[in-house]
Formats: sequence, structure tokens, C-alpha cells
Amino acid sequence: MQPPKTLYLNQGHTAVVILDQTQLPQTIKYEELSDVNQVWAAIKELKVRGAPAIGVTAALGLYIEMKRFAAQNQDPAAFGQKFQADKAYLSTSRPTAVNLDWALAEMEKCFDANKGKPIPEIVKALGQAAEAILSDDADICRRIGQHGATLLADGMGILTHCNAGALAATRYGTALAPIYIAREQGKSLRVYADETRPVLQGARLTAFELHQANIDVTLICDNMAATVMSKGLVDAVFVGCDRVAANGDTANKIGTYGVAILAKSFGIPFYVCAPLSTIDMATKTGDEIIIEERDPSEITDLWYTQPMAPKGVKVFNPSFDVTPSELVTAFITENGILRSPFIFEESRK
Repeated sequence: MQPPKTLYLNQGHTAVVILDQTQLPQTIKYEELSDVNQVWAAIKELKVRGAPAIGVTAALGLYIEMKRFAAQNQDPAAFGQKFQADKAYLSTSRPTAVNLDWALAEMEKCFDANKGKPIPEIVKALGQAAEAILSDDADICRRIGQHGATLLADGMGILTHCNAGALAATRYGTALAPIYIAREQGKSLRVYADETRPVLQGARLTAFELHQANIDVTLICDNMAATVMSKGLVDAVFVGCDRVAANGDTANKIGTYGVAILAKSFGIPFYVCAPLSTIDMATKTGDEIIIEERDPSEITDLWYTQPMAPKGVKVFNPSFDVTPSELVTAFITENGILRSPFIFEESRK
């Protein structure tokens, strides 16, 4: 069984349909986002999450908003102002994931290339650009999986952190793509999924989708990774990422840095699976990456029937951390496997 579909355009192209991931694993619920405010909120509230899926959703959302606006207003100046305002607004929904700004920049390239044309033609071009971003994502993830699967042998144990699977993209995902492709090749693997506090993406999402796909998955608490590694159960670590700096420093879900340190200590290869669009050449090192801080209630209240911390206690809740490049064994991209020293080119194609 395959994981449920993550996102798509409805038949009339009037809404982006997303799987509400805040309801998983108990409930599979789809929600229609019919305007830019709903798209922004869905990204911010983690109803849709994962770097590739965030970018795709933003692109589709910008398209359906401009289509909606064009049905009411055919003034070119107002249309252009609306496009720029909504593009800027969507970019504020999640500051760490570079795929968000990348996808919006792709939409802006399309808009600029069609300036001066009748508004219906611009809207049509924006729709085609958004759908291309959607379809390309599945192809990119599959190619990441094909390259990553060359590193996997039958019977290996893989540890992963957070969710960078099919639920974080349109299909396959990034860090889980090699596992899915290896499964298609007939390889049998064991996967250990960190629970990934405080929002539990590993427990709620990774364990859910791998279990649905009948892949051998074992859920562990975040603080159990060292013990699992010490027992020789982990042959490699595969994680995704939200932004890669020009020097190879990598931002991913909080806790990834600790996993990388453990992998180094035990001599276990640590692989980062990432589309080339995640590499941000404008960010020189990880020190420049903006780390999103989220509501303290995610730690103190979210999963409890009553608060699980003293009232008024100070809480630090960064959503991401940065793994230094020297802890990364290799990046697995759609164009191949890149090993240290990491030399990233300006071109993403």
C-alpha cells in the first residue's frame, strides 16, 4: 500500500487540495485551500509540511489566487501589484525552508516572462508553471531515490529523523526515497524512525507511511538513537533538509545535529537527501540560516490532556538546527551523489 496523496489541484483549478497532516495518523482528512490566506495558514500550521511540499503548495496557491483575482479584476497594474504582494506574503509562512522561496521565484520568472500579455494568458502560464513544479517534484524525488538506493544493500538498517518521505513531497520524498526505490528493487531493509519531538513527525508521519507501505519500521524515542547505534543495528543515516548553505552546512528538523554527531562517533555514514533547489548559494554558511522558533505550547501542552510543565516556565523551541558540513558524508541529489569536499555550482539544473 502506498501513502495517501499529499497534495493536488482540484478539477476546476479553484483550490489546492492538501492532506491535513496535523490529523495523522488517526484521520486521513483532505482540505481545500481556495485563497492565499488559507494556503499561508496551512503551511504555517504544518497542515502541509516538508520542504518540497511547502514549495509546491505555495506555487499552486499563488496560481489559484491569481486566477481568482483575475476573474474579478482585469487591470494589469492591479494584477501585478497583487502578484507581488501575495508572493511576498507566502514567503513569510516558513522562513527556514528554501524551497518555498525557490518555488515562488520560479513563479515570478514565469510572471515576468509573460508581462504585457492579456491577463488570461498570464494566468494560464502561471498554472502551467505551477503544475510543472508539481510534476517535477515527483521526478526529482524518484531520481534522488535511485541514486540513494545504490548505497543500500539487502538487510541494512537505516535510521531517519523527522519525516522526509512521501508525505513531505508529492511522491517518494527525499530521505525515504532511497528506501522506497530499494524496496522496488527487491531489497529488504530495517528502518528506525526517531519520534522527532516536539511535533512528533517521525512518530506520526514516518512510522505511519512506512508501516502503510509494509516496510519494516521501528519507532524509537529521540534519546534512544545512541543505544540503537551502539547495538550495531544502524548501517546508515538518511535525513532530508530544508536549506543547505554554500559551504554544505545543513538545516533540518531540530535533533538532526545530534544524530549527525552520534553517527560520526559510531562511524556510521550520514547522508543528506536534497533536491538541488534546496542548496542556497546566497547563504554562505549555516550561521546565516534563519531558524524558525515556534509556539512554546508545542512542548508544554500539545500532546497532553493537561500541561506537562510548570506554568510560566521559560521554553526554547527552535524548529530546526544546523548540521556542520564536516559531519555530512554525502549529499544525495537528483543529479547524483556529492561527497566531501562539497562544491556547489550556481546552476540548479
